[in-house]
Amino acid sequence: MPFEEEKKILEEEKIKLERELSSIARKNPDNPEDWQVKAPQMNPMVSDQSELADVFEELETQAGIEYQLEERLKKVNEALKNMAEGKYGLCVQCGKPIEEKRLKANPIAKGCIKHAIFPPWR
Repeated sequence: MPFEEEKKILEEEKIKLERELSSIARKNPDNPEDWQVKAPQMNPMVSDQSELADVFEELETQAGIEYQLEERLKKVNEALKNMAEGKYGLCVQCGKPIEEKRLKANPIAKGCIKHAIFPPWR
């Protein structure tokens, strides 16, 4: 089967990303493809504004991390889907095969080296 090495790398990365996401977020019950940051445990009786500020700062930090992890997971899932459909490894701009070295270095690559500089999908 072609791309076995890349598939293994992508599947391992998917597991790692889902594990990292589950530590700071939970799956959206209305959309299993979406993740939501877990709200921190808040004591409504806290009167110290600096403690509240710390809680909100942590929530904001986690939201940024969650977004980055979720975006990477979407790209990994898209690459795995393309593999299953026989579309993996083809440049989305010119349709030519993506260089093997490029896919080994970046298994979620959508374009060949020529089209990687100014990708149309950004």
